[in-house]
Amino acid sequence: MEKTFEKVWQNCLDVIKDNVNQQSFKTWFEPIKPVKLNGSILTIQVPSQFFYEWLEEHYIDLIKKTINKELGPDGRLEYSIIMENNYRNANPYTINIPAVNARTKNPPVSMPIDLNNNSIKNPFILPGLKKLNVESQLNPNYSFDNLVEGDCNRLARSAGFAVANKPGGTAFNPLLIYGGVGLGKTHLANAIGLEIKRNFPNKTVLYVQSEKFCHQFVDAVKNNSHNDFIHFYQMIDVLIIDDVQFFAGKEKTQDIFFQIFNHLHQTGKQLVLTSDKSPIELIGLEQRLLSRFKWGLSADMQVPNLETRIAILEKKIYADGIDMPKEVIEYLAYNITTNVRELEGALISLVAQSTLNRKAITLELARQMIDKFVKNTTREISIDFIQKIVSDYFNLPLELLKSKTRKREVVQARQIAMFFAKSMTKSSLASIGLQCGGKDHATVLHACRTVNNLIETDKKFRVYIDEIEKKIGNQ
Repeated sequence: MEKTFEKVWQNCLDVIKDNVNQQSFKTWFEPIKPVKLNGSILTIQVPSQFFYEWLEEHYIDLIKKTINKELGPDGRLEYSIIMENNYRNANPYTINIPAVNARTKNPPVSMPIDLNNNSIKNPFILPGLKKLNVESQLNPNYSFDNLVEGDCNRLARSAGFAVANKPGGTAFNPLLIYGGVGLGKTHLANAIGLEIKRNFPNKTVLYVQSEKFCHQFVDAVKNNSHNDFIHFYQMIDVLIIDDVQFFAGKEKTQDIFFQIFNHLHQTGKQLVLTSDKSPIELIGLEQRLLSRFKWGLSADMQVPNLETRIAILEKKIYADGIDMPKEVIEYLAYNITTNVRELEGALISLVAQSTLNRKAITLELARQMIDKFVKNTTREISIDFIQKIVSDYFNLPLELLKSKTRKREVVQARQIAMFFAKSMTKSSLASIGLQCGGKDHATVLHACRTVNNLIETDKKFRVYIDEIEKKIGNQ
């Protein structure tokens, strides 16, 4: 039976899915569409140049192996990159790129984008108003240099950097950055604006909080300057709106933002939005506005893992010229797990206590401060923290516990870590498995059953569990 291009690509996806985590598969492989199969050459369609470059940089070996498995050693891959303007009926601009072997990376491709460039000669002269100098309102402290990269923000940061180097010229328009409180959304949004100002000094960049936008609109209505308000925002080259969830329930404000959004997007201007929820979870926003938020890329900012939290603290300490023992840094990182803002707040509190009381920064001082810092809240035990306790107990390197090694003593320690993670955290089985050596939920369930069986049948093992449980509870 002759293979179809759909069947070949589906077979490739089946293999790829088993070799990457669920989020990466959803982000980088689900959007790909197979186009045609010509002999041993499969053509796939990807949504943007950035998307193609990311695949080539991070997944080329895996893709090559799957293609060779399906099409033989002569199997080749071609990319079809499509850029399509949503406002015109022009044909998509397509470019085919033949894939080369894994050792030679594909050269960057220059992809012209036809943007409707009806420039306004004097963009800051508004009817009835004098010429304005628009201040960007960006925070100079929130740069890319100060934003530590980790698994928690890699997609959003990479997309933001791509936008900063080609505003209005990527598929990420709008770029919606979403996530919980204190995870760095505002920092990243400002960093994008600052980088654009550095790369393109003549572009007008404006950062504005959604609440301020609402107040400005109300004032414009009161002062009969409604048209001036619209005209002003339609002149901006890069518009950054922070916390768009505050538009919920404000119908008139949403209507006006809808007009501004359409104009900016149609004329190739860049929009960057932040929100505390993904588009699908935003309640109180009009459907037509939500659909436009989905035109580009929605990238989430997650809670940083242990390594990223340590890196954030070390960068902050270095920048402030503070001398702090590594054990104190690790103690803060293990105990403050909710978000970056609280992590930095704990660091500031510790430094303040040390300075005001003229005490050296020690582990004991950190313990006292942490007790006060979280005394009114239930301390959340993290998977990272459990892994640290278990690895210390068995005198194993933490990296070994998180690896995929099948050594017996490591497997047992990893199973114990999974057991406590399931019983002491709110994390899903999939999340626990991902952080414990990249395992799936079935492996976590098997580990929990194994530990429960050993507790009932092995007295020495039961002692291990009791002692580790006490260590976790006493920290």
